[in-house]
Amino acid sequence: MSLDTVRPSPGFLEHLPIEYQDLVNHGQYGKQYKASDMGKFKELVEEHPMCAGCAMTLFIRLVFIGLPRPEHTVIVGTAGCGRLAISQGNVPFIYGNYGDTNSTASGLKRGLELRFPNQKKDVITMCGDGGLVDIGFQGLMHSWFRNEKFTTIMLDNEVYGNTGGQESGMTMKGKVLKMAPRGKVDEKMDVVGLAKVAGVDYIARIAPTNPGRVLRTVRRAILIGREIGSTYIQAYTSCNIEYSIPTPEVMKDAFAIEKERYGFEEIISERAQKFLDEVEKKKK
Repeated sequence: MSLDTVRPSPGFLEHLPIEYQDLVNHGQYGKQYKASDMGKFKELVEEHPMCAGCAMTLFIRLVFIGLPRPEHTVIVGTAGCGRLAISQGNVPFIYGNYGDTNSTASGLKRGLELRFPNQKKDVITMCGDGGLVDIGFQGLMHSWFRNEKFTTIMLDNEVYGNTGGQESGMTMKGKVLKMAPRGKVDEKMDVVGLAKVAGVDYIARIAPTNPGRVLRTVRRAILIGREIGSTYIQAYTSCNIEYSIPTPEVMKDAFAIEKERYGFEEIISERAQKFLDEVEKKKK
């Protein structure tokens, strides 16, 4: 959880695999990159076992690039497609049980604040709609009502993509799936609305159609979560397998859904906006 974790002892670097040398010499640590820089530096996550064309993988890749301080970040996740890529990144990852991701993150953030009083640590929960709001609903809501200082990211593929295609609380009403052959009966959960009710300091709904906007949103959420209070990002990350989206059409689908019902929305509390204004002044 610092730059020291990737720096080898003097004289050993040249004997390590080229991939590791690139991570040390050309990695993200201590730097901030733009979306236009993708492909010009060693990213924190590269190889993964996700499906070809998976929009979730693209979004996860952008989240890793957007981390303000990856060397001082811990990610908490659970079973689901997302963890297949998240666990491959060069950032500490805690594989929580179904339902306890936000409870784990709450204790982790508090513990890190005690253990490292002079070094801010960023904690992020990132998992699918099933693990986060179906099975993890209790831990999610209580962390928000307690105003725990960390960021929650929902990878909303609107289905249980990792376990065969069951409907989730985030599946749209009427959608027919392999394990919902008659179509979903109930409406999609309004988790953005729940976040508003809980008083979350920063809320964003986003699709992976604009990489620059994703990086900006992720950084804002993490910075506010580090200092002010709970933050939440809900990201549309379609499951091209369960929804039978041809690989070349994945981003076309993302643009279409964004236009139809997943337009970018950003809600910032007064105290969070004041904090962001101060951060921007320091940059100038």
